[in-house]
Amino acid sequence: MRKQEIDLRLVLSLLVLVLIAGGVALLTVGGSSGGPARHAQAAQPTFDAAGVLSPVTAAPPLSLRNYLGERVNIDSYRGKAVLVTFLYTHCPDACPLIASNLRVAQNLIGPAAASRVQVIAVSVDPNGDTRKAVATFLARHEMTGRMKYLIGSAHELSAVWKAWDVGSERDAQNPQLVNHSDLIYGITGTGKRLTLYASSFHPADIAHDVPLLAAR
Repeated sequence: MRKQEIDLRLVLSLLVLVLIAGGVALLTVGGSSGGPARHAQAAQPTFDAAGVLSPVTAAPPLSLRNYLGERVNIDSYRGKAVLVTFLYTHCPDACPLIASNLRVAQNLIGPAAASRVQVIAVSVDPNGDTRKAVATFLARHEMTGRMKYLIGSAHELSAVWKAWDVGSERDAQNPQLVNHSDLIYGITGTGKRLTLYASSFHPADIAHDVPLLAAR
C-alpha cells in the first residue's frame, strides 16, 4: 500500500460512522474497523504510518489520572514520541489487538530506544474501566508499566474525546459494548500530532516511526 499524506479532518470525515458532540469520529462496535489506511493518497516516504497528517498541528491537551491515581500530562513527554490510543477493558476485538501489537512494537524498538517513546491509552468507557479492570487488562496484555492507561469521569473523558476528534457511545443493540474510535495517533517530540495508525497496524511500522517522531 502506498503511504498517505492526509488532512486530519478529511481523514476523520472519510472514516465517520457516527457524529458525536460536533466532532467527526470513526466509531466501531467493540472497536474493530477497516481503519484509515484504505482512504489513502500519497504519504511522506519517511513514515510507515497509515497516514501523515497535514497540516501538522499541536496535539490537543491531555491530562488525566491513570488507574493508580497518578496525574499524567502529555506535555511532560516532550522529547519523546507519544502514541495515543482510545480503549476499553471489556472490548472483545480491536482493543486487545491494539494493546498486544503495541507491546510487540515496543519489543521491536528494543531497550536502547524504549526511553524515546511513551504509550498512552485513554478510556472510552468511564463506567466499566475501573482501576481493577484496567490493572487486569494491562497485566493480561503484558503492558503493566509500559502503557499509561488514563481513566476518569464521563465529564472528564468526554472533554478529551471531543478535543481529540474521537467518539465513544454505548452500543444500543449490545449495551455491554462501546462504539468507539479505534485509531492510534503518533505525537512528535515537540508535541505535534503527525501520524495516524489503524487498529490493524503492523508493529514494525510503529517501531520504524518512533525514532522519527521523537526527533521531530
